[in-house]
Amino acid sequence: MAALMALITVSCSDDDEDDDYELGNWVESSTFDGNSRANSVSFTIGTKGYLVTGYDGDDYLADTWEYNSDDDYWVQKAVFPGVGRSGAVGFSINGKGYVGTGYDGSNRLKDFWEYDPTTDVWTQKADFAGTGRYGAIGFAIGNDGYIGTGYDGSEQKDFWKYNVANDSWEQSVGFGGEKRQSASVFTIDNVAYIGLGIHNGAYEEDFYSFNGATWTRLSDLDDDEDDDDDFQILLSSGVAFSLNGMGYVTTGISGAITIASWSYNPATDTWLEVPDFEGTARQNASAFSFADKAFVLMGRSGSYYFDDVWEFRPNEYENDDD
Repeated sequence: MAALMALITVSCSDDDEDDDYELGNWVESSTFDGNSRANSVSFTIGTKGYLVTGYDGDDYLADTWEYNSDDDYWVQKAVFPGVGRSGAVGFSINGKGYVGTGYDGSNRLKDFWEYDPTTDVWTQKADFAGTGRYGAIGFAIGNDGYIGTGYDGSEQKDFWKYNVANDSWEQSVGFGGEKRQSASVFTIDNVAYIGLGIHNGAYEEDFYSFNGATWTRLSDLDDDEDDDDDFQILLSSGVAFSLNGMGYVTTGISGAITIASWSYNPATDTWLEVPDFEGTARQNASAFSFADKAFVLMGRSGSYYFDDVWEFRPNEYENDDD
């Protein structure tokens, strides 16, 4: 998939010795307490991040971990009662987390679960109404959850809405984009932004927003009309998050695994390249996004699985030494 990107370069004053610095800094946080893993589910509730399931190279996992973003530490919580899995999706609504779909090593799954952090209890809910799949995307808009795209034996493009109050699913129509798996999504002000991923072995280049009622096609991610800003970025299995009204995509597979990172401005429908992720290149990482901070964590490079956690600070200058 290609993307129009421009390098963010901030010219410093004479007091900064006439050097140029890039805005956006990655800082390593507390190492995850559990097993290294990839393809986990992540969601946030308040100031806590939750990491659930995943694959560690040997086993499909079913543990649940809570990350305290204020004090930078981890606590293990109640075991996820569904079968261990990778490639599932998750989101949070009204103080509860939701996890569904995925792959357990033999089966493509469609079960769906709710987690209540106040009681540390998982409850099974109505099965996802689409086909069992993995490599889908999930997100919440208002009081509704959505799951779409993914792989059920072939790539898909359908989207389904989950009604929390009724514990029911209905198909959400209107998405005109291509089929895909291993796509990326972030939400800003109750609007989801969807793109990237792979279909029939090729990276997809279309990019859409969805406000719960209307799908809008945005600028394609292969805009090469301006030769001065002609960047081509192909990406699947990346990780996405939003922070301070901007969307971000980093890591993943771009021909090979990558550390490249980009920001998206919804006001101008434009992308900018930001400083590279400072951890090791990886795919299938996870992310936590809070009101004033965001983190990228876990993932894998080949058969090596990670347990590191990196905070992204968009308003600090890049510093490789922190």
